[in-house]
Amino acid sequence: MQEKYHIVTYGCQMNVHESEKIASILRRVGYEQAPTIENADIIVFNTCCIRENAENHAFGNIGALKKMKKRNPRLIIAVGGCMTQEKGKTEILKKKFPFIDIMFGALNFEELETLIVRKKQEKKRVIEIREAAGEIVESVEPYRTSYPNAWVNITYGCNNFCSYCIVPYVRGRERSRKPEYILAEVRSLVEQGYKEITLLGQNVNSYGADGSTGMSFAELLDAVASIEGNFRVRFMTSHPKDFTEDVVRVMEKHRKICRLVHLPVQSGSNEILREMNRRYTREKYLGEIEMLRSRLPEAEVTTDIIVGFPRETEEDYLQTEALVKEVDFASAFTFVYSPRQGTRAATMENQVPEDVQKDRIMRLVALVNALTRKKSEKYLGKTVEILCEDYDEKKGLYLGRDEFGRMGYFQSETDKIGEFVRLKITKANGISLYGEIVE
Repeated sequence: MQEKYHIVTYGCQMNVHESEKIASILRRVGYEQAPTIENADIIVFNTCCIRENAENHAFGNIGALKKMKKRNPRLIIAVGGCMTQEKGKTEILKKKFPFIDIMFGALNFEELETLIVRKKQEKKRVIEIREAAGEIVESVEPYRTSYPNAWVNITYGCNNFCSYCIVPYVRGRERSRKPEYILAEVRSLVEQGYKEITLLGQNVNSYGADGSTGMSFAELLDAVASIEGNFRVRFMTSHPKDFTEDVVRVMEKHRKICRLVHLPVQSGSNEILREMNRRYTREKYLGEIEMLRSRLPEAEVTTDIIVGFPRETEEDYLQTEALVKEVDFASAFTFVYSPRQGTRAATMENQVPEDVQKDRIMRLVALVNALTRKKSEKYLGKTVEILCEDYDEKKGLYLGRDEFGRMGYFQSETDKIGEFVRLKITKANGISLYGEIVE
């Protein structure tokens, strides 16, 4: 009987894509996907340490496997990703969960095949955490399960060292993939019928900034969008310190590039932005929004916002609220600041009390939700193009997103997954839209 795998993924879209590569490695070793975690012969945790919640969930779920391991001693439990790469966390995992069989880092997940072989041969725990990032490995073809969407990494790591962020310490310094590999991957995906390609990086705008690729991000985006085929292009994440007009000009040139930019602002206060080491001001950010909308009036912007950062006053928070209203984001991912060991922000004085953080996040979420509902209401009676991504069994409806990321639900007698569908919107419910197919 063929052995089976189950992967548990935490964190961002880049982790999800990385798990596709881990799945590919497991299939190469001879595993197939298990229908449930209980049926697995190997369970791999691809962890995240960006926020405390993700880390706590990982600890809880790993601990829950103790009984499963006792029932089935042959079960292999592997833990990798950002959390194992974080200083001191491997030792904690070793002591807290002695039943973990394999540990690997965010910088060497490609070695998982070798580690599995070693575990089976040596019959003992295998730990391999690479301290520094090496050359980008291009030999692992992802096992994609996200049709019609596909994610393509263009950079790895980060050079920005925001004072609250652990990424540069666990993902290493920024490295850009060669454009020929990226373009070949996108062409292959389009030939396979994928309809939405998202270019991924901690900061896509700094692609090729070290001169190693011979191409800027705007030039790469232009080349990707010039590939023949009926597909959409997205990119994330953009850093406001590097977001420039040449990228917007490329968006203007190619209609297949979605008119949506994810541009994390994090705070509306210059004082807090300085403490965060974001290297831009409120004024620069608003100037970029004005530049984007002057060239592409229909463009929408999504963002990330942190509240309760050390030394954030009520006035600082209110400046964030004011910026949210002024920009009128399509949506915003909102977070309460949580200190990450090893970052400068964790050692700052004047940490904001938890009750104040909670009050501010509730106020901000209420504001963002109200603005999002207004955006959705503007869709009523309009016809929009949706890329159908899936079928919701509970609702009995197909679903997909428009180019601005708004989810639309609809009925269809035939399978529409992977097709572009024109919907006339008849109902708006928060961030979700409901409509009827227009032939």
